[in-house]
Amino acid sequence: MEIIEHAINAHCEGVMVEPLGGSTVGVLVLAGSSGRIETDRCRLLARTGMTALSIRWFGGEGQPAGICEIPLETFSTAIDLLRAEGAERIGVLGLSKGAEAALLLAIRDPRVDAVVALSPTSVVWANVGPGTDGRTYPYRSSWTWREEPVPFVPYDDSWAPTEAEGEPTACRTLYERSRQTFDEAARQAVIPIEQSTAEILLVAGGDDEMWPSLVFAQELASRCASAGRTAKVISTADAGHRPRLPGEGPAASSHRFRYGGTAEADADLGAKAWPDIVGVLAGPVALGS
Repeated sequence: MEIIEHAINAHCEGVMVEPLGGSTVGVLVLAGSSGRIETDRCRLLARTGMTALSIRWFGGEGQPAGICEIPLETFSTAIDLLRAEGAERIGVLGLSKGAEAALLLAIRDPRVDAVVALSPTSVVWANVGPGTDGRTYPYRSSWTWREEPVPFVPYDDSWAPTEAEGEPTACRTLYERSRQTFDEAARQAVIPIEQSTAEILLVAGGDDEMWPSLVFAQELASRCASAGRTAKVISTADAGHRPRLPGEGPAASSHRFRYGGTAEADADLGAKAWPDIVGVLAGPVALGS
């Protein structure tokens, strides 16, 4: 399918990719803590017949340097852009911190019809990096809504990595310990995804070494089930934190963090989830290949 793409600069830096002739399906694509604009992922979605938009939501001009008190309205403004392009059905696809944002947005913005959360969390976490004031401490929420911070879980500063100095760090136990240490905060910071009317698809690997995304996904699905709703979980035991969709190459290697999985396992999980990803985002609309 022929696609066209153009830069977005009206409200934030980004890229929009759409099939020739446009689409009634729009997808907001959110990266994780890399902060990148997901151009390649948008191209994949556009080739299935959807209009895909990815924006820089931190680290850009006038934005916090880190994921610290990011207004969730940032993403609602991006939905406005998709709507202006003719999108009638709105999906949000996010990875990791982007999945956290996607789930929170679906609760607050009723225009979100579908969420695909790759390597999600079931609770809101403290900031990753500095806010607009340049400060990382004290811990603050990653997100705000209507200028109020969203309840969050702080990090347990007594945690220390077990890897040798200079080796990439697996952060999974940091999140597990922090949740135990700040148990009451964790209860307040639960993402009440059952309050959303959006269709929910959760994709997670059992070998995720960044955070326990499969456990989180199962918790989210359980919350939906308790409210009489269904959230599908797609997983494989050996995939890590960064599932790769068909047509995407392996994720870049990191000297800082261990993400778990392997290039093959991460690609297998993406391939397994891909038909459901397209189906959930597109809804009843018949898409081309």
